[in-house]
Amino acid sequence: MFTIDHSKTDCYNEMFSPDGQIRSHYQNLYRRLKTIGGSELLERSVKIQQQMIRQGITFQLYSGNQTGERTIPFDIIPRIISGKDWEMIETGLKQRVSALNHFLYDVYHDQHFIKDGLISRRRIINNPYFLPEMVNLNVPKNVYIALSGIDIIRDEKGNYYCLEDNLRTPSGLSYVFKNRYLMMHYFPDLFFSSHVRNIEHGTQDLLTALHDLAPHHKNNPVVVLLTPGRYNSAYFEHVFLAQQMGIDLVEGSDLRVEDQKVFLNSIEGKKQVDVIYRRLDDNFLDPLAFNPNSVVGVAGLMNAYRAGNVAIANAPGTGVADDKAVYTKVPDMIRYFLNEEPILKNIPTYQLGKKEDREFVLSQMEKMVIKRTALSGGYGMLIGPQADKKTIEVFRNQVLEHPGRYIAQPTISLSSSPTLAGGNIENRHIDLRPFIIQGKQISVIPGGLTRVALNKGSLVVNSSQGGGSKDTWIV
Repeated sequence: MFTIDHSKTDCYNEMFSPDGQIRSHYQNLYRRLKTIGGSELLERSVKIQQQMIRQGITFQLYSGNQTGERTIPFDIIPRIISGKDWEMIETGLKQRVSALNHFLYDVYHDQHFIKDGLISRRRIINNPYFLPEMVNLNVPKNVYIALSGIDIIRDEKGNYYCLEDNLRTPSGLSYVFKNRYLMMHYFPDLFFSSHVRNIEHGTQDLLTALHDLAPHHKNNPVVVLLTPGRYNSAYFEHVFLAQQMGIDLVEGSDLRVEDQKVFLNSIEGKKQVDVIYRRLDDNFLDPLAFNPNSVVGVAGLMNAYRAGNVAIANAPGTGVADDKAVYTKVPDMIRYFLNEEPILKNIPTYQLGKKEDREFVLSQMEKMVIKRTALSGGYGMLIGPQADKKTIEVFRNQVLEHPGRYIAQPTISLSSSPTLAGGNIENRHIDLRPFIIQGKQISVIPGGLTRVALNKGSLVVNSSQGGGSKDTWIV
């Protein structure tokens, strides 16, 4: 018999209120799911997974025994956010990204934020993503962050919090569009009866933002997407975004620097490149400026960049602002640079480089989430309530060896969303990664990538750690 789990949970339930009533923005979905039934849902889910394989919607895993290429599991029950909530989230995201961009400009120019004592110089200078090469270098339109993905969660009361800022090469945007396509194709009646806000212009908005960065106000600039190549974990995304924006997908060997200008040799002949949307890390961008062993970068690229002949998005050195230790300072950035109160709050965070924070966290590791500041994707992370004693002890020793490399946060029981499990619908924990685009203006693609922990009770939603994804509807 087909069931939808109404049971009361310890976390915020996206579909049901604490008294078991269906929240108003979920009522249409609930009625139609009951009509469709479990066997039909399962059948459509299988077809969608097959379609993902045929279309090559894949992700490369490098985690332990799970290496290899696979599809990200797609759950067919969408996550729904009300228009009222989205209005607050959208405004908060614009505010946050604006402040982060101001911070980056300040870090690489006058450093007022440091001089006024709001962050230590040591934390910036010792940050692995701080690039001295960017000091006093003016980036096009002062835009450091053309595309960002900010991770958002809800606590037990339904309050929204920012969990993490992904500013370097945020991944997942392609799945937002693919998930939407699959839902529109396999659930057309459900989708169109729900009056979902569309995302059709998202990739063109990104292209417009990249055009805005073109040097010398050039009309119709040449924009390329620079990928490390087909063995990169997000190569599918690189191909997808290049296709959708109608730009060339290139590797380092396709580009050459002459007279401090970047050129692409294509079948149409040699042409100067104006904007590079890069999907490789700073260290690999230019072997002459950074890692001399890089074979995926472009020799001389930074010279062309310094000369103002090419724009790079996101700007090199942006990662200094999305370090997990710097995350704690974002509310201060909003107050300092914008003179506003943060709309989206941070999760309370402990700096393990501080003795009092470290002693407190180490005394109750089984209750905390501890993260390595320079890592992402769920790597270098301990979820205390789900770890055994041996794992906790190993992590404790790692923290004690380099305490400054770690932060800790109290465990937040992520909100849960109805998710297809077998032939029934059960609650699974989720988070949200909206994508923010910045050129002359800042815009947010409505919705974003909802990531879902497919194992019951698990709080790990990262695709690199086995999580799945959902379409996100703003209604």
